[in-house]
Amino acid sequence: MKEYELYTLSNGIRVVHKQVTNTRIAHCGFILDIGSRDEKPDQQGLAHFWEHMAFKGTQKRKAFHILNRLETVGGELNAYTTKEKICFYASVLDNFFENALELLTDITFDSIFPEKQIERERNVILEEMSMYHDAPEDAIQDEFDNIVFKNHPLGNNILGTAESVRSFHRDDFKKFIFENLDTEKVVFSCVANLPLSKVVKLLEKHVKDIARYSAKRDRLLFTQYLPDKVLNKRQISQAHCAIGKTAYSIVNENRLPFFMLVNILGGPGMNSRLNLALREKHGFVYSIDANYTPFIDTGLFGIYFGTEKKQLDKSIQLVLREVKKLREVQLGTLQLHRGKEQLMGQLAMAEESNLNFMLMMGKSMLDLDKIEPLNEIFSEIKNITSKKLLDIANESLQENDLSILTFLPQKAS
Repeated sequence: MKEYELYTLSNGIRVVHKQVTNTRIAHCGFILDIGSRDEKPDQQGLAHFWEHMAFKGTQKRKAFHILNRLETVGGELNAYTTKEKICFYASVLDNFFENALELLTDITFDSIFPEKQIERERNVILEEMSMYHDAPEDAIQDEFDNIVFKNHPLGNNILGTAESVRSFHRDDFKKFIFENLDTEKVVFSCVANLPLSKVVKLLEKHVKDIARYSAKRDRLLFTQYLPDKVLNKRQISQAHCAIGKTAYSIVNENRLPFFMLVNILGGPGMNSRLNLALREKHGFVYSIDANYTPFIDTGLFGIYFGTEKKQLDKSIQLVLREVKKLREVQLGTLQLHRGKEQLMGQLAMAEESNLNFMLMMGKSMLDLDKIEPLNEIFSEIKNITSKKLLDIANESLQENDLSILTFLPQKAS
């Protein structure tokens, strides 16, 4: 069976499809190479607001009809916004695939942004922002972006600011789309028990007449990182901490070994070094994780945890000690083998989800113009050496280069 198949429509939209014969569920979506980093200062939050407004009315549908189109047949319609992508996607029984495709095309390319709906959704987003501010474990990670990517769009909150969200009107959405939408940077991704020929036939019916957009946008690249230490006091019960810095871009050859290094340090496994040191050995945290997000020109490495205020300094020192070990102690043969096996297992399980695989294919086509087969990724992982990991740790994880953001509980007055 082919890993995936490609097709390009006359308007430049690329199609990536994988036929899976053992499922009745079709997953599909449009992934656009547009995100919050593409917003101008007065547009902060507009990409995310657009994601919301796509469900609020098109030339031929009102919001009620959009929401009921797939729900009434047991399907799901969804969307997300990141720093570099907007995605509209759906999951349905395969006999309703055309319904999903037609609806996704409608909301992605033919939204009309009704002013009354903008006013309603503005309040919804302001409520979303209030909920976010009440959740320090979420807020600290977004505020940490601003510390690492200071004075750059990558540091802006995807939700925007209360001031910017209150300012948007219909023309702002249309202008943003005009400035950023390029159909050659749009991918329709699909995983279903359907042959490519049928998918293409339906795309030719519903998508090929979508106008070609050719916005020529130059993303502002991030070039200058300066480590910083910031302490904020909040009305919270626990201390929260984020530690990290910039990291490798998505096209850097060190991306995969660095991902493995981060996985060993604080990945989802309960045997990660940070979890063993801070939770299992000392009981300082309920959870702690390290993560790595690559972008087109840079990346973000971060460690996050919450703990009692009296244990904060000790917890930070334990984190820094584990990072120091990565720089100073080369992995033994057994440690290296286990690290590789664990990462390969996690990647294979992630690929078992057809929905996740569909989303990954679309993003990968936009970022890399290809999709790396799992066996090729496994081959790369198997070739990683302990010396390579040690060199990368020393290049990327020097203590003096790390930024630290801390939320401390504020005493009630």
